[in-house]
Amino acid sequence: MVSEEQINRIVQSYPAERRFALAAMQDMQHAFNYVPEQGLQALAAHLGCGVAQLYSMATFYKALSLKPKGRHIIKICNGTACHIRGSVNLATGLKRELGIDPGETTEDGDFSVEMVNCLGSCALAPVVLVDGTYHNKLKLEDVPGIVEHYRAQDAQEAREAAEQGGER
Repeated sequence: MVSEEQINRIVQSYPAERRFALAAMQDMQHAFNYVPEQGLQALAAHLGCGVAQLYSMATFYKALSLKPKGRHIIKICNGTACHIRGSVNLATGLKRELGIDPGETTEDGDFSVEMVNCLGSCALAPVVLVDGTYHNKLKLEDVPGIVEHYRAQDAQEAREAAEQGGER
């Protein structure tokens, strides 16, 4: 959920100089899993520049997204080594498991899948990166277990949050 207060905290943490625009947008990406429109507007007002300038930066850098991403971002390496060793099969397995193609997010907002050029782990190919955790030397049959791991993790966190809420 995007909070105006959180956006303002991010924007105000930087001097009103355009050279800090990318850093502020990266912080928004980290906080919200995308750069929200209201974040671009607040940053443009803070920096005294047009939203179009920030939009062009946000669309240039692949690390930034202008549309919401899932809670878990699955990056499938499609570099040469991974491609040769079956990364496209992993994408097919994720489509079967999650019902989405690379570049899409599940309706429940739990998962986004992306094909990336290289994750720098060629010796461990094929590689998938989920929330900063590398899963390597994967086979198609590993895909359901990976998805289930993150679903179980979410369920555990929800149970713990419910228990903590019930104790208050």
